[in-house]
Amino acid sequence: MAAALTSPSSNDKRRVKVYELKNNDWFDRGTGFCTGQTTDVGAASEESRIYVHSEDEPDRILLDTKIGKEDRYQKQKQQDDALSDDAMDSFASNPLVLPQPEIGSLEDIEHAMRSVASTPQGRDALAKFVLNEDYIRKLVPLVEMAEDLESLRDLHMLCNIMKMLILLNDSQIVDHIVNEDVVFGVIGALEYDPDFPTHKANHRRYLKDHSRYKEVVKIADPAITSKIHATWRLTYLKDVVLARILDDPTFGVLNSLIFFNQVDIITHLQSNPSYLEELFGMIDSPTVHLKRKKDAVSFIQSCCAIAKSLQAPARANLYTIFINHGLLQIITFAILNKEASLRVAGTDILVAMIDHDPGMVRAYILKSIAEKKTPLTDTLIELLLVESDLGVKAQAADAIKVLLEPATQSPQPQAQAAAQAQAQDSTPRGGEYLSKLRVPGVSNPQVESYIIHFYEHSAKKLFKPLRDLEGKPNLNGLTFNDVQLFNHLIEIIVYLTRTHHTRSRYYLFSENLVSRIAQLLSSPHKHLKLTALKFFRSCIGLMDEAYSTHFIQHDHFTPILNIVYDTMPRDNLLNSACLDLFETIRQQGVKPLMEHLVLVHRSRLQEITYVDTFQNLLHRWEQMNQAPPAVEQDMTLFSNDGEGARTPERRRNNVNGNRWQGMKEMDAAEQAYFDTSDDEEEDDLPSLVTKQMKTSSAPRTNGLAPSPILKSLVDYPDDDEDVLETLPTHSPEKATGQQHPKLSPSPMLQTPPPERLSEKRRRQDDEDEDELGKLSTTSKRRNAAPSASTPGGNTPPGNNPLRKKKGFFPTKDKDRDAASAGAVAEPRKKIAISIGPTTKAPPVAASEPGGKQDDGGGG
Repeated sequence: MAAALTSPSSNDKRRVKVYELKNNDWFDRGTGFCTGQTTDVGAASEESRIYVHSEDEPDRILLDTKIGKEDRYQKQKQQDDALSDDAMDSFASNPLVLPQPEIGSLEDIEHAMRSVASTPQGRDALAKFVLNEDYIRKLVPLVEMAEDLESLRDLHMLCNIMKMLILLNDSQIVDHIVNEDVVFGVIGALEYDPDFPTHKANHRRYLKDHSRYKEVVKIADPAITSKIHATWRLTYLKDVVLARILDDPTFGVLNSLIFFNQVDIITHLQSNPSYLEELFGMIDSPTVHLKRKKDAVSFIQSCCAIAKSLQAPARANLYTIFINHGLLQIITFAILNKEASLRVAGTDILVAMIDHDPGMVRAYILKSIAEKKTPLTDTLIELLLVESDLGVKAQAADAIKVLLEPATQSPQPQAQAAAQAQAQDSTPRGGEYLSKLRVPGVSNPQVESYIIHFYEHSAKKLFKPLRDLEGKPNLNGLTFNDVQLFNHLIEIIVYLTRTHHTRSRYYLFSENLVSRIAQLLSSPHKHLKLTALKFFRSCIGLMDEAYSTHFIQHDHFTPILNIVYDTMPRDNLLNSACLDLFETIRQQGVKPLMEHLVLVHRSRLQEITYVDTFQNLLHRWEQMNQAPPAVEQDMTLFSNDGEGARTPERRRNNVNGNRWQGMKEMDAAEQAYFDTSDDEEEDDLPSLVTKQMKTSSAPRTNGLAPSPILKSLVDYPDDDEDVLETLPTHSPEKATGQQHPKLSPSPMLQTPPPERLSEKRRRQDDEDEDELGKLSTTSKRRNAAPSASTPGGNTPPGNNPLRKKKGFFPTKDKDRDAASAGAVAEPRKKIAISIGPTTKAPPVAASEPGGKQDDGGGG
């Protein structure tokens, strides 16, 4: 059963509701008043019980239960405000009180802390109580007492209590725990973990070992010394003791304390010049023992490791102060030392500095070169060549690559945009497009000087092992260290080919290092072959013709094809790397390499059929060398040379801004459309134009000449202009006695006044027809039929092109001029255009009454 507390009564009784749990369902047993009573059950023991009497029947007991220590109780969340206020008042008037820390009360302490720590308010109250009462210091002696009594149960309870106190996530409690007089008691209790009852840790013995605390130079401030010890203990707690049970909040609290302690330590050291002079002066002092020098290097290494977590300004200030006191001399001393631990420490310090600011290290190297001293670069190269530790060798190789990084300033935005526009104008493939996007930045003079010195002096020493391979018949005698060294050297070369394009290429060709790398393809070590293949793959990806020519001249593809033959048809990493190299050549379309492979190694490529890589490469080569299809140069858009002549299906004509991309022959429906008049379009004209059309007394026709070939619709000057001006004309206007002003220039040659939508659409259609006429002008001149003119060479009156132009382009200016002259505006003349081989004669144009009609034909 369960009793839910709801409201207080006027006396000590509390009104509650009692529920009983049966088969996972709660049943209401009624409402009553709750009381607590303690009864004596023996000479020295008491028993506490809870009674709930019914509200309706006071004599009936709804609940009678015993309160035991092993039972756990919780307050229901759903309660009224009266109870909440009462509970808060009761909590404020009755602060948290834990039993006195004694061996016999450990169980009560553990249960009380566990119940209180279940809520955030309880955790805060517990943390305040522990700090105010100095409760942890009172618990520490109990650990030694329990060990003397060999009470494992008490030790397990003490371990649980210490865990709960640490997991309260209170920084003051954690900082208090690592104090000198408290930490060993807490760590001693944590050695007895109840999760491992048969095992005991030795944390105290490890922390009490003073040989681990090496004070290279005595620190005068005791507070800094205490922080150093506290930081070490916090790190041990985080990484060892509590590593299995830490939650995220506690982990964050421990890291925060460690970080702030480290900041205080570093700030004190860099603000103490006398301490730094004594520390860095040990290295050059001949009287200082080597062991103290090793301790000094280890201390500086720890300071540089701490500096990684500092903010950039504080880290830069620390490195500047260290360099001014001789940090780089210490690095040189450590790297060249015979002790492996010193070489590791020196390399770690150097890598930390390079990661922070490589320019600072380059400046020191250039200063050493100017002073005729051994630069740090040569020291790193020597370390890379002779070091047997793989980790140190890898760090040295990485340091060399970072120092050789070309530090350039960012280009101007205008230069970047211009490069992108230039790259987009062309349509390059693969890496060629990326190479066009590369905009050369402004070089750093310091870096340029360092790189020049490297290629002139340091590179010869660095790549000497590769040059020594020349003349060796085989590579079966390579040791493991040799293979690792060649791997790092090729990785450096790959990096140089990507960053120093011109300098690295010249150096590789002049020293013939490409052939030495190709020689490594015959090594029995597969990972060395993979590294060599990586170099060739990287050079092909650069899309540099110089590398392609060099590969062809020295036939470096023969050993690569040998690897393919040795590994096929197995799908291993080495075989896949070779196939990827040839696939890259095919995809990027490197024509010189493809030509060399096809002409020299075609038979070998055709024999490899388990993949389609080489068949695709051969097919791509054939496509690239295939002759383009022949195209008839004499074909025109319209051809009347014979019935068999037709317009080509794929004929692109660059006419009028690529507007006519090719035309097909017209079918019957299109032919009929162009042969008939366009009366239907008159519906779109404005009402005024329609009214003028209706009131016109004389019928009008389109006035076109019955020529099967289209005439030019725009008055462009040509060779026939003089002939046209001398031809006689026959105009309907002369028969009626009407006079019209001279035509104004074509509306296409000047800006027209505002016009209605229907007139604009009509004018656009006329312009399209005009353009069509221009296309047929050439064909007209070549294929003009005799019927287009009279037998005497004179053009019939109805075929005068000047008259057609005058009636084909009615404009508002023309109508306005005619109205001002007192003439009646005549309707627009309708036209019919034919572009087929044969046309029918359009309707005849009406002349004067009783006059002879033009039959539109010649003959």
